[in-house]
Amino acid sequence: MSDNPVFDRIKSEIDSNDVVLFMKGSPMFPQCGFSAAVAQALTTMEVKFKGVDVLEDGDIRNGIKDFSNWPTIPQLYVKGEFVGGCDIVREMFEAGELQQLFKDKGVEAA
Repeated sequence: MSDNPVFDRIKSEIDSNDVVLFMKGSPMFPQCGFSAAVAQALTTMEVKFKGVDVLEDGDIRNGIKDFSNWPTIPQLYVKGEFVGGCDIVREMFEAGELQQLFKDKGVEAA
């Protein structure tokens, strides 16, 4: 445990789910185009993932940026590893690299 309770909550989400997307809105109802694009890529691949709505919790919304040292949301984590934001995930998806990452990490995808 760290001395930052927000980091502990973020780490708990990342540790207890193989694939976590910190996003604005929910996977079914994204509240921004960037979050929608990443959720859509994961849904297209039929990967089960946990969506964490940062709009519901200001501490998480600000804390995730410090946690990852990444300035934007959404943020995708796979098996505890930060993958990236919308542009990186979209490029990886289009190049087939995201599918390979899931395969390498042992995450089920269609």
